[in-house]
Amino acid sequence: MPKNITKSGKLKARDLERAIYQEFKANARKELNPKQLLRKLKVKNSKDSIQAALDKLVSGGKIKVNDDFRYQFNGSTREKRSTSYAEGRVDMTRSGAAYIIMDGEANDIFVPGGRLGNAQDGDKVKVRFWTPGGRRKPEGEVTEVLERSVTHFVGTLNIHDKYAEVVVDGPGGKILSIAVHRAELIGGKDKEKVVVKILDWEENRYGQISGQITAVLGEPGSSNIEMQAILINNGFQITFPPEVLAESEALPGEITPQEINIRRDMREVTTFTIDPLTAKDFDDALSIQHLENGRIEVGVHIADVSHYVKPGSALDKEAADRTTSVYLVDRVCPMLPERISNELCSLRPNEDKLTFSAIFQFDPKSFKVVDRWFGRTVTHSDRRFTYEEAQEVLDSGEGDFVDELDLLDRISDKLRKRRFKEGSIDFNTNEVRFKLDDQGKPLSVYIKDRIDTNMLIEDFMLLANREVAGFIKKKEERLKQNIPFVYRVHDEPDMDKVAELAKFAAALGYEMDLSSPKSVSQSYNKLLAKADEDPMVKMLSPIAIRTMAKAVYTTQNIGHYGLGFDNYSHFTSPIRRYADVLVHRLLAKNLEKGSLFKANPETLEELCKHISSQERKAVTAERESIKYKQTEYMLDNVGEEFDGVINGLADFGVFIELIENFVEGMIPFDKMDESYDLSAGKLYITGKQSGKKLKMGDQVRVKIEDVDLERRRIDMSLVKVLKVHGEPEPAKGQRSRKSRRRKD
Repeated sequence: MPKNITKSGKLKARDLERAIYQEFKANARKELNPKQLLRKLKVKNSKDSIQAALDKLVSGGKIKVNDDFRYQFNGSTREKRSTSYAEGRVDMTRSGAAYIIMDGEANDIFVPGGRLGNAQDGDKVKVRFWTPGGRRKPEGEVTEVLERSVTHFVGTLNIHDKYAEVVVDGPGGKILSIAVHRAELIGGKDKEKVVVKILDWEENRYGQISGQITAVLGEPGSSNIEMQAILINNGFQITFPPEVLAESEALPGEITPQEINIRRDMREVTTFTIDPLTAKDFDDALSIQHLENGRIEVGVHIADVSHYVKPGSALDKEAADRTTSVYLVDRVCPMLPERISNELCSLRPNEDKLTFSAIFQFDPKSFKVVDRWFGRTVTHSDRRFTYEEAQEVLDSGEGDFVDELDLLDRISDKLRKRRFKEGSIDFNTNEVRFKLDDQGKPLSVYIKDRIDTNMLIEDFMLLANREVAGFIKKKEERLKQNIPFVYRVHDEPDMDKVAELAKFAAALGYEMDLSSPKSVSQSYNKLLAKADEDPMVKMLSPIAIRTMAKAVYTTQNIGHYGLGFDNYSHFTSPIRRYADVLVHRLLAKNLEKGSLFKANPETLEELCKHISSQERKAVTAERESIKYKQTEYMLDNVGEEFDGVINGLADFGVFIELIENFVEGMIPFDKMDESYDLSAGKLYITGKQSGKKLKMGDQVRVKIEDVDLERRRIDMSLVKVLKVHGEPEPAKGQRSRKSRRRKD
């Protein structure tokens, strides 16, 4: 009989899955159907829950289904299927499967969860791959982990009679079991959350790897501990080493006259910052003035982090390791200590600050850039605006610097229209935000409004980033020399994925032109422009993003497809991005007339790969924190009904986004109103009895069945279908039993 059986005689879903797998593994030649399996396990779980666990094991490649719905251990996963090998990075999906991303390769390699071994998200691995019969895309299995992306994890300490282990939950219900010495628990108690460092990834006979506890966080359940766990499990340290803090505190706060003399003095020019209400690190400011030649001068001034963070210093090594600040729902894990990010380099009002600037002269009629200058400056911010305050000035026509803001807004509008005309794609996706109480508990969920002042700042930052990269490119062409530089690039989309998107768009009544990459970008914009008229089309935005290649940092300049730029870099956020620090250093050494600085291209490219990898981890951590807060928000709503929209289809169920609070959950197929078949392209599901088709964008009413905060999972069941997209509106029925509309 399996362990962990509850008083009701049932196993939790993941324990049931593990017990079934062990049963098949121990009896590899036997074939069993769900009913036989239920008898063998001697548990009181339902047949549907057994079936759901079997489906998951099949999708992970651990077992296989034979004729007459009889299941068997999948021994073939260990067989050598191919002699083709490749190296790449693990990009884990929420189901526990992964794609192996390889540099310079268009096709990623799909690896089911059961063939990953103990490889984790972000690890560099060696993979054996093949192309299954009848398919075009490769599959594979991890044969070796070459480089670990994370060495510390937060997990639950389980103390047994003769041993202790730390259990870490991973994507798709995957569990990492880490053996630790009972004599080295450093005060940790049973079921407490601890930080564990991996000492040996080789599994012992019990399937455990070896580790050592480095910190005890305390009892589980608090938001603070869970947010710390998200950061640590994604490879980010929550404290700075003492030598890094000491170095930052020793930096001088005063700006010397000698330093001012070697810079362009911009302190008398009208300058201000526009940032979010809660921002503390103001790393960019805008200045504006009319010149005697009739032109308009706009300065994009960026905190001069590279003045304080010198190559080879403890600060630089720490920043190069972290590479990015991480923004969770309720906190920031900064790249640099607060002494730099919030004090020395924050462009606070009424203070002289050292900056690195991109200064542009615009034609007063066409608002085209006619001249540009890059270099180190000293600036003085006259005012700190929030986005909302600056917007109020624009809307009312009254307030501080109203004329300057109005002119900047008109220039940015022209820049934006020109950019879209040249092929830039407007991916305006929803950004989920939370209103929290003093303990960090979510009180409400809302979508961040995108207002004109957000786009104003964005347009000038994009201009500076583009022009900096363009300066290096023009210098290369002039000198006929390659200058290694850090570019932000975005490759053309995978046309197979675009074709799948086009099928779905066609099902919604929208045709896409796939004749060329440029026509695809135009089709994207036309499609996404319909989102305001047709809310269902808005569901296409995240799908469209998934058809795209991921933007990365590299020394190989292939342009930025999504922005429609031939040259692009990141220059404007050195407080929170190490790539920008590198760009500042490389640009500074190539600014003087007659100068030519070449960094080591191999070293720089390796650093670019590390930065890109860290960025992916930061995005994962941010998403996990949002999911945790969404789940926490729904704890009191079990049994309630809500209206939602289908926003994803998978082998194991239907993903739903609730209309009233943007929370995402899932309806397992055994909680639908009938059995469904999933289409090959995962575009729709078809009812086996009724023949009705459901697809993304269709509206449904769901019931909240279970909220599991530990696994950040919200299980739902289907109450009824409200509206199939493209069909006439149904007669008005009852409203949702629970209605909590966001108050704007």
